[in-house]
Amino acid sequence: MKNIKTISEKKLLGIAGLGWMFDAMDVGMLSFIIAALKIDWGLTPKEMGWIGSINSIGMAVGALLFGLMADKVGRKNVFIITLLLFSIGSGLSALTTSLAIFLILRFLIGMGLGGELPVASTLVAESVPAEKRGRVVVLLESFWAFGWLIAALISYFVIPKFGWQAALILGAIPALYAIYLRINLPDSPRYVTLQGKKKPSVLEGVKTLWSGEYLRPTVMLWILWFCVVFSYYGMFLWLPSVMIMKGFSMIKSFQYVLIMTLAQLPGYFTAAYFIEKIGRKFVLIVYLAGTAASAYFFGTTDTLWVLLTAGAFLSFFNLGAWGALYAYSPEQYPTSVRGTGTGMAASFGRVGGILGPLLVPYLSAQGYSIQVIFSIFCVSILVGAAAVFFLGRETKNLELN
Repeated sequence: MKNIKTISEKKLLGIAGLGWMFDAMDVGMLSFIIAALKIDWGLTPKEMGWIGSINSIGMAVGALLFGLMADKVGRKNVFIITLLLFSIGSGLSALTTSLAIFLILRFLIGMGLGGELPVASTLVAESVPAEKRGRVVVLLESFWAFGWLIAALISYFVIPKFGWQAALILGAIPALYAIYLRINLPDSPRYVTLQGKKKPSVLEGVKTLWSGEYLRPTVMLWILWFCVVFSYYGMFLWLPSVMIMKGFSMIKSFQYVLIMTLAQLPGYFTAAYFIEKIGRKFVLIVYLAGTAASAYFFGTTDTLWVLLTAGAFLSFFNLGAWGALYAYSPEQYPTSVRGTGTGMAASFGRVGGILGPLLVPYLSAQGYSIQVIFSIFCVSILVGAAAVFFLGRETKNLELN
């Protein structure tokens, strides 16, 4: 029985992780595609910002809608629907020549992506023992780094020679295979135990989040998600373009961002180690503080080796914090409202993902320096860390109910 459980956990992690990887490939390539579209379509900075923001609007809608659905129709069903929506949207976006159509498809892609991530972490969290849960969910999130690495490689080698359309097709086709794998995936054991029992209505579920013992964790998660998503999408979607603003060519910028991206993997793996050894709060607070410091130094220098070092640490700490965030969020709620609670927190966070990418071109147009802009992201991250410190509770080894 122990061996079966171990194989099951590995299979679950692999199947969920593949979808996560393809999602990351899309988001990772988007930052490079934005830089390429500026040249191909002659986009203004504000139009470039809207590509990132419309993606986050879709993610906000998807996280809310599919989070609610996950408590009604099951984690597995939503898991399949979201990746299907993402794959079709990504493939079709490679065929468009219009910014308006491209934005509509980015909204649909965002819906799939925004719904999948919190539901995937909920499914995995409910399917593994308490003593492994944090580590396994962070390892699930580590597939994001592999997706970003593949995205950086495709963007560096494919976009300059074959165009951004080829990059999008390369990301969409393999995702269809991940859908095939998910069809035979069992649903969360904890969700299955609710079958035949009366589930709370959508309104009852929302009321539960904002009343009694769940009010404090809900406030904490909403602040944390907003701050993390606002800073992440504001910084990482603009990394190639910021490097170009600092005087480097598009090819060199892609190369340097690829180097920075390599630091994501040790960020995840160290977070996966510390999250079970020391705890969720420690990882979130320390890794968010490291992210803030790295963001400050990245924004204040034009020296290449300092940029690369600060960018690498930015990737290391920020993605480690993301892993802890996805492990920590489902642990705040009972099974009956876990999808709703995690999805609504992620949805509110995506509002930050809308504002972050728009902030960079808007403030740049007003004459503000990259130093000032990245200082704003630095403060945002520190606010998120403070929310965890003052409002968060430690959930290491907590048995889910």
